Amino acid sequence: MSFWLIQCLNGLSHASTLFIMAAGLTLVFGVTRIVNFAHGSFYMLGALLAGTLVTQWQPSWSEQAHTYLLAMVIGALSAAFLGGLTEVFLFRPLRHSPPLYPLVATFGLSLVIHDVLLWILGPAEVFAPRFPGLKGAVQVGEDFFPQWQMVTLCLGPMVWCLLHLLLTRTLWGQRVRAATQDRDMLDALGVNPGPLMLSVVVLGCGLAGLAGALQLPREPAHLQMDLQMVVETFVVVVMGGLGSIAGAFFAAILIGCVHAFGIHFFPQATLVLVFLTMALVLALRPQGLMGELPGAAPREKVVPFDLGDAYRVLQGLGWLALAVIACSLLVANDYTQRVLEDVLIMMLFGLSLQFMMALSGWVSFGHAAYFGLGAYAAALSHLQWHFSALAAALSGLMLAMAAALCMGTLLKRSAGVYLAMLSLAFAQMVWASASQWVSLTGGDNGLIGLQFLKDLPRWIFQCALVFVCLVSMLGFSRLVRSSFGAALQAGRDAPQRAQASAIDVANLTQRVFLMSAGLAGLSGSLWAIAKGAVFPSAASVANSVDALMLVLLGGVHHLWGAFAGSAFWVGVGSEMGRHFEYWRGSLGLLIMLLMVFAPEGILGLRKHPSKKTGGDA
Repeated sequence: MSFWLIQCLNGLSHASTLFIMAAGLTLVFGVTRIVNFAHGSFYMLGALLAGTLVTQWQPSWSEQAHTYLLAMVIGALSAAFLGGLTEVFLFRPLRHSPPLYPLVATFGLSLVIHDVLLWILGPAEVFAPRFPGLKGAVQVGEDFFPQWQMVTLCLGPMVWCLLHLLLTRTLWGQRVRAATQDRDMLDALGVNPGPLMLSVVVLGCGLAGLAGALQLPREPAHLQMDLQMVVETFVVVVMGGLGSIAGAFFAAILIGCVHAFGIHFFPQATLVLVFLTMALVLALRPQGLMGELPGAAPREKVVPFDLGDAYRVLQGLGWLALAVIACSLLVANDYTQRVLEDVLIMMLFGLSLQFMMALSGWVSFGHAAYFGLGAYAAALSHLQWHFSALAAALSGLMLAMAAALCMGTLLKRSAGVYLAMLSLAFAQMVWASASQWVSLTGGDNGLIGLQFLKDLPRWIFQCALVFVCLVSMLGFSRLVRSSFGAALQAGRDAPQRAQASAIDVANLTQRVFLMSAGLAGLSGSLWAIAKGAVFPSAASVANSVDALMLVLLGGVHHLWGAFAGSAFWVGVGSEMGRHFEYWRGSLGLLIMLLMVFAPEGILGLRKHPSKKTGGDA
């Protein structure tokens, strides 16, 4: 009996940290409508800074409760201060940008914070001592539960109560709730949204820093703690219902208990259980536990494809760039050839996601699932049945489309961020299967030694790769200008009006989703052929983020957006990695500058800076 109680207490303690993180992210998203990918970086900043202060102070100071508490407060306040700077210099200039582009900017911010902390504090983990006066444990039956975790268990409900009072009993809270519902109307009533948004971001980032500092007596702080925590926080926010603090609280409790019992019974599948729980909840309630129904909120304005006078110029430049890459593959050195192959394969991967995002409006945070399925299908068919490169590539395409056919039924019931998180849950399941099904996939060791090009000159593969890219770009260009593409965009922008015009929006969306997954599977197959090996990272969150970043960097609603984004993300990133020690931070700074001055991506640079693309005053 005591075992079950201890595990419940562990789950609730973890849930408190998750809720404090999720509450901050919910507040920021509710008012700014920005999905802050760097929220985990503020958590990491609070933990590392507080831990460094505790360990660097005199030993007698670290043994005093008030100095330890002061270090935690400094960590939280530093995160809040950085959040204020982020709102002023990053969020505010992006207020008029299309909805997803600030996500790219915050990803760049996370890269900058990571490398700045690496430069200042170094790569080592920070091991802080236990909190003075709370080093013991409370006896629960025959077992013991740490006193500090009992304290953190109580902090979650306390934060919820304080936030509830702040949002319901103060003028500031009333304005925050009004801004969450309709920021334009609040502005029209004479309330300046600038200071309000600044205060919300400061509070939200401060809560993230506080959550990180509270983890110090439990676990060491390190530079990899941001990604896992922000992913779990997204799960809590989406599962609870976007904009609902109460929903985030109950979702955090559920995820905390799943995490605690999952570590004991399924230690290698804990993260998968978290995503499986979210998928089950969203399958039953697509709006989350306490969220609004999808489509209840006003639709965001969508940037149309630019097919004006400059279209032919961009087309010509795009074809010219592809021709230059094709020629370079034949004369460049081995390193340059491999980089150019990566650029083309990632272009196909990005183009598969751009198909879906630009035409149907569906956004995927887990598109790497189909890339990974394609890669493993090609590798296994070659190893088990000695398929040629062509047959293996087709098998990857078919498996990805089969998986998309199964997922399409579930995804069409959701919308927006809920749909994106469901796709991420599926990708995590694919990744976990690849990691743990050792007898089939080789686990973390992967499938190596693939001999696709043993008897085939590499230039033939490179010519085939260029040909596939040319055909894909021609197909995308024709699709955008076709009646099928016009019907898809009508269903994206005004689904009810499109249905009233006898357009089968669901069927059209399903078809473009299958096309998108098929191209992603084909790109994964080509990746396996080019590398001669496949690892679980092909289906990881990081690979999904790469696809999303390169599409948004290039420009979703620009025909050559995926190509421009791939050239920047893969080509420029590879070169910076060769010449700069802190290349991630430099790349992140470049990304932030690009998003501020070209809100529609790289290909949006040619537009007049005064031209706005929707948003608010």
